[in-house]
Amino acid sequence: MKIVIGTRGSALALKQVEITTNALRAVEPSLLIEVRIIQTRGDIDLNPIPLDTIGKGWFTEEIERALLGGQIDIAIHSLKDMADDMAQGLTVGAYLPREDARDVLITNHGISLKELPEGAVIGTDSARRQIQMKALRSDVVMKSLRGNVPTRLEKLASENYDAVILAAAGLKRLGLTGSITRYFEYHEMTPAPGQGIMAIQAKEGDGELQKLLTAINDIDAAHTAHIERSFSKVLGGGCKSPTGAYAFREGGEYVLVGMRADSESKIVREEMRAPLNASKQLGEMLAKKLLKN
Repeated sequence: MKIVIGTRGSALALKQVEITTNALRAVEPSLLIEVRIIQTRGDIDLNPIPLDTIGKGWFTEEIERALLGGQIDIAIHSLKDMADDMAQGLTVGAYLPREDARDVLITNHGISLKELPEGAVIGTDSARRQIQMKALRSDVVMKSLRGNVPTRLEKLASENYDAVILAAAGLKRLGLTGSITRYFEYHEMTPAPGQGIMAIQAKEGDGELQKLLTAINDIDAAHTAHIERSFSKVLGGGCKSPTGAYAFREGGEYVLVGMRADSESKIVREEMRAPLNASKQLGEMLAKKLLKN
């Protein structure tokens, strides 16, 4: 059996291909795999636009078109980049085990957040991160920062930034954790829904391929993905209002930490719990509670 994988060409995207390939070959050692690199709008357009405020799809649409057109068999995405409503005819065949979902701070010279000088410049293009960072240090200046993980680290060293905010998952997968100054806990900087989860997308109806993907699917990652994305979808996704969500299993319950910021950057953050057998609707319930309040 041969599988053609579609992916972006960044170092992190190719690392995610490697992780997926290893998982697939552990199930089917004789599998033939071809990798096809596809440029997306987000790779080409590097203008300083807060991507989580304009709707998702910048890093997935071109890959999804190739999937629908039959040029590739599966697509590997960072789940946080995927739109809440998937293109008709496509499905997520597998979610791989979640990496650390937290956001992290990396500073020049390794100084702490507290030690950063007044007016320090912190780089991120995420409105969700900007607003939560300003809640922790109202005096800092948030500045746009685009590019893949190595590029952003290079810009920290060479341009006018005192610190940058990145996802722990990408840094861990690339072996770049040595530069991390601080891991933000979920109640101080709630991550993007799906952060740290890899989603393997395929066309509907291919039974043989789906059987293979089911064999590598992580049930816990799939369940937390559903909770977080349903929370995001009820709130309107990351389209206009910065939204964060993190679900995790704790004993016999699932816990969801959800946040939303309004037009005046006021953050509302709440936690809700549900027993395992009643947790599927947890995202919708917490989102509706935030909307009601």
